[in-house]
Amino acid sequence: MQAKRAITLVGCHAEGEIGDVIVGGVLPPKGATMFEKMQTMAREHDHIRRMLICEPRGSVARHVNLIVPAVRADCDAGAIIMEPTEYPPMSGSNTMCVTTVLLETGMVAMQEPTTRLRLDMPGGPVDIIAACQNGKCVSVEIANVPSFVERLDAPLEIAGRGTIAVDIAYGGMFYALVAADKLGFAVTPDEARDLAALGEDIRRAVRAQYAVVHPENPAIQGVSIVQFDMPFQGAEQVSRNTCIVAPGRSDRSPTGTGTSARMAVLHARGQLKPGEGFYHESIIGSRFYGRIVGPAQIGARMGVATTIKGRAWVTGLFNYFLDPSDPYPTGYIVADTWGRTTSLTQD
Repeated sequence: MQAKRAITLVGCHAEGEIGDVIVGGVLPPKGATMFEKMQTMAREHDHIRRMLICEPRGSVARHVNLIVPAVRADCDAGAIIMEPTEYPPMSGSNTMCVTTVLLETGMVAMQEPTTRLRLDMPGGPVDIIAACQNGKCVSVEIANVPSFVERLDAPLEIAGRGTIAVDIAYGGMFYALVAADKLGFAVTPDEARDLAALGEDIRRAVRAQYAVVHPENPAIQGVSIVQFDMPFQGAEQVSRNTCIVAPGRSDRSPTGTGTSARMAVLHARGQLKPGEGFYHESIIGSRFYGRIVGPAQIGARMGVATTIKGRAWVTGLFNYFLDPSDPYPTGYIVADTWGRTTSLTQD
């Protein structure tokens, strides 16, 4: 075997959503902040994402995280998140995977019964409380970046469906939230293909009709994900959702940043107060627990500080090699498995 590149990953998933973690073979990208490092990764080293997420080595269902040294002195480690069509500034499920891998591989010392650490993420630092038992990380609670509502009940024109109402909110990336039941869905696995197709139609429409920009970081802009929600059942109850990750598939987890975005909307509507939380359930029945901690200032806006709690599991150790004669060094995309398009970027 010949190899001009070797990359080692620890396999991991958080409540069903794959968030594998690179632990060897990739050097940290340059940048004075973690956000700048993420931008450098996207601009100069995107072949890593393509190699690991595209076929024949990966799939559209996979996310990959690169652990790097923290830039901030008050953080224990940093991470860059790579998804099928973007480098998001924050992700709850991926952060749970990164935390679990850091602790269970010993890169960050585990303390039982509770390990506290801080991660330097592109969207801002996040504090973590990890419950640990017998050498295992049994749950991860994330104090997420501040969340806020951009618009409520925004009219959206969808070809073939007319006008629907969407809420637009930020929970670590921008979301368009839609009432699933009003469109005839119950958010069940047998509906996944139809939800994915409609979700992509909505995402493209909202990106075309509404320009959204983070008030503190203008490089964070545009709706990334569409969240289909079943009716809210009240504080401490279970509410079902699915988030359509571009280019068109249901997140297997309840989606951490989506949970925060929904809490921002629920708070704005007076349905969830500081100190209250709820269980967000995914299309496969897995759950995160989200809670509003209190108010948060984001530039001139007021939003909410939230926490998200869930679990992640290590699934294996993977070594990937790139043979010099391999005709697909950065993989390939075929629309039958990739999604609605053959795009590797948000469009």
